[in-house]
Amino acid sequence: MTKHVVLIGLPGSGKSTVGKLVAEAVQAPCHDIDAIVSRKEGRPIQMIFAERGEDAFRQLERQEMEGALAGAPSVIVPGGGWAAQPGALESVQGRAVLVYLKTRPDTASTRAVPQGNRPTLMGEDPALQMRQLLGTREPFYLKADAQVETDRKTAAKVAAEVVELARRRAGW
Repeated sequence: MTKHVVLIGLPGSGKSTVGKLVAEAVQAPCHDIDAIVSRKEGRPIQMIFAERGEDAFRQLERQEMEGALAGAPSVIVPGGGWAAQPGALESVQGRAVLVYLKTRPDTASTRAVPQGNRPTLMGEDPALQMRQLLGTREPFYLKADAQVETDRKTAAKVAAEVVELARRRAGW
C-alpha cells in the first residue's frame, strides 16, 4: 500500500460498513473519524453539535483526519460533511485515493435515520433533508478519484469494488 483510501458520500451511503470490510480485506487499519471523535469526546456526534456547535466538531474532525493521514496507509472514513469543508479535499491530494460511495438520497435516508446519530438529519422529513444535503455536497463528492454506486448492492459487493479500485489506484 502506498496511499490511503478515503471513502466519502452521504450519511447512510455505507462508508463505515464498507470501510471496515475493505480494511479487513486488505489487512489495513480503518479509521472511522466520527467514531474516533465521539469516543475521544465521550459523547455522540449529535451532542457535540448541540453543545459545542458544528465549527467545533469540524475542527475535531480535521484534527483526526490529519492524524489518520499522517500514519501508515489505511482506509479512512470521515463523516458525510467532511468533503464539503474548506480545504478538506486538497488536504488529501497525493496522499489518498478518494472514493465516492454514490447513493440515492431516499436510500441513504432509509439507512441513516434509524441510527438517529446524525445531527444534520434531525427533523421531520429526513428524505428531504438528504436531498438537500446531496445538493450542497455532491459537487465536492464528484471531485473524488472514483465512484462506486451502492444502491441495490450488498456491502460486501461495494467493498470488493473499492478493494479493486484501491489495488489499481492506491498501490495496494
